[in-house]
Amino acid sequence: MVEILVAEDDGALLRLVGAALKADGYSVTQCADGEQAADAFERGNFDLVITDVMMPKLDGFALAELIRDKNSEVPILFMSARDDKPSKQLGFKLGIDDYITKPFDIDIFLLKIKAVLRRSAIKKTNSIEVGNLTLNADEHTAYVDGEELPLTVREFDLLFKLLSYPKKTFTRSQLMEEFWDYDSSSTSRTVDVYMAKLREKTAACNGFEIVTVHGLGYKAVLK
Repeated sequence: MVEILVAEDDGALLRLVGAALKADGYSVTQCADGEQAADAFERGNFDLVITDVMMPKLDGFALAELIRDKNSEVPILFMSARDDKPSKQLGFKLGIDDYITKPFDIDIFLLKIKAVLRRSAIKKTNSIEVGNLTLNADEHTAYVDGEELPLTVREFDLLFKLLSYPKKTFTRSQLMEEFWDYDSSSTSRTVDVYMAKLREKTAACNGFEIVTVHGLGYKAVLK
């Protein structure tokens, strides 16, 4: 079971978040301040830390710094009423993975938790499983229903990128810059050609589709 540590000094919100996470199948340790959370982190083995920013005894920034000194991989999510750019910048500089502003919709919050945990799992295993497709970045291999799917290196990298961030739109320019670098012979049309090839090759995959976002680029949508 996924173990989540939650630090929040607002008792009502702590209870609400804790109850929602437990109802979604997570194991939750709830702490009323940063100091309690730091002690709990020392004793436990957590898959995710969710923390308020402004808390007594030890604020979220200090807690994140303490956690990152001990563990560089566990994902950290800030939830805060502070919506200012400096607070967000400091959080990301300290190594947090995401930031949600209060007040928030609890259903959106739970979806964000799933996204953070998904990215963490991909980072740990360097692999993705979506429906009947399995991608392994270490081996650069793709399998559909156990049968190897022939992909070029660039096709594999493009597909792995899209599936690492489902629903996120990548512009043609972003994809060109990352995967074609300074190849002057390539144009945005080249991206379209590769996406057409990927759609054809992954036609038998049942867990996602590659969607064109008109005027922008592409995204992977899970089914």
